[in-house]
Amino acid sequence: MTVRIYDSRSQQLTDFAPVHPGRASLYVCGPTVQSGPHIGHVRSALAYDVWRRWLEHRGYRTELVRNVTDIDDKVLANATDDESWFALAYRVEREFSEAYRAVGVLPPTYEPRATGSIPEMIELIEQLIERGHAYPAADGSADVYFDVRSWPEYGALTRQSVDDMEDAADADPRGKRDPRDFALWKARKDDEPASASWSSPWGAGRPGWHIECSAMSRKFLGDSFDIHGGGIDLRFPHHENELTQSSAAGLGFASVWSHNGAVTVNGTKMSKSLGNSIFAHEMVETVRPIVVRYFLLTPHYRSVIDVRVVDGELENGSLAEAASAFERIEDFLERADAAAAVEAGELPEAFAAAMDDDLSTPQAVAVLHETVRAGNAALASDDLPTATAAAASVLAMLRVLGLDPADPIWAAPAGGAEADALAALVESLIAERAEARSHRDFARADGIRNSLVTAGIELEDGKDATTWSIA
Repeated sequence: MTVRIYDSRSQQLTDFAPVHPGRASLYVCGPTVQSGPHIGHVRSALAYDVWRRWLEHRGYRTELVRNVTDIDDKVLANATDDESWFALAYRVEREFSEAYRAVGVLPPTYEPRATGSIPEMIELIEQLIERGHAYPAADGSADVYFDVRSWPEYGALTRQSVDDMEDAADADPRGKRDPRDFALWKARKDDEPASASWSSPWGAGRPGWHIECSAMSRKFLGDSFDIHGGGIDLRFPHHENELTQSSAAGLGFASVWSHNGAVTVNGTKMSKSLGNSIFAHEMVETVRPIVVRYFLLTPHYRSVIDVRVVDGELENGSLAEAASAFERIEDFLERADAAAAVEAGELPEAFAAAMDDDLSTPQAVAVLHETVRAGNAALASDDLPTATAAAASVLAMLRVLGLDPADPIWAAPAGGAEADALAALVESLIAERAEARSHRDFARADGIRNSLVTAGIELEDGKDATTWSIA
């Protein structure tokens, strides 16, 4: 029983050997909450949800950290006079959480926001400066950059030489020694709100994107952890820069780099910039959420999933096939359970072997359907013991994959118009209260809280955010 995983850095399968025996630690790059989730975001979260479930099944005590990038150029750019950057970030974060929940993605062990770890980011930048790998801009702007020429292994993850790389486009190059140097700290600009900057030894500003994940993974998982995951599009520059700055700071960082494949539309990369994104709610509205999960996890997590769109509408072909396939599984379980109560049994060896082999879900799902066919044949011949055993194995496989139709999460559609309206209203008031507090208008902030309490809504102010619940 050895779990094997493909390491993007070495470009080969490797035995999973955790830093701490009996435990598994994963850090997965979560969303930049600038706008709503598309199906590529959901596919990535789902891939590491299945990894987590399998590692837990194999007996590992598993911690999964998935961050939220709630401060970024794009978040600031998408803010409006009517919706501040932090209100936008919080609203979109909830959209992501709902999209993940809709397809059965378990909540991460920790889900830190970047804005909650600013001190740790500053500390890490200071270490890099002390070690000679980073420098404040000479123009006194408060920008701080990583010196890529100071680290000979820069490019190790994507196997590029520095001279072949494109210039780093994450900051104004005015204070850079090399155009490929990337931003660790970005000075506040005159047109940016004061609430979007923090004090630092170099001046007011905010962290660069890459330093955020290095600091948060260290904060929640330690200097060394097992798996760093994310979409294939993050390999460069984000993950390359993470690896470089963390290694240069003397951290062990990730033992394995794992990347899930992209989702394309009609063979073209799906991205917000191209305007061809298929948003999560569109797919969930086309077929049942459990079928979306089945559709997304059946291909290997490192493969490309191509979704077809005709005349601007999501084509139902592949999704319809997935729906039919999953209905055959459900139909068998219902008929088997009607004959004799079904309890989850043992996993077939072939299923477990496929999952141990870099989470080979196509082979695992093939075993699932083979077992369903064998169970149907047994029912047809009135061989109840064989049919019951097959159903027990099918249920065990479905539970490991997060596809048990009896799981309460699939009992009703996600959300609903009334719930969505309530959430939007409360979140708007929470954002308004936060803005009032930032301007020290505590009377207004207390008035909003009192109004919500009167309406039966309780607020809880945490370190990183305010959460609400119905009293």
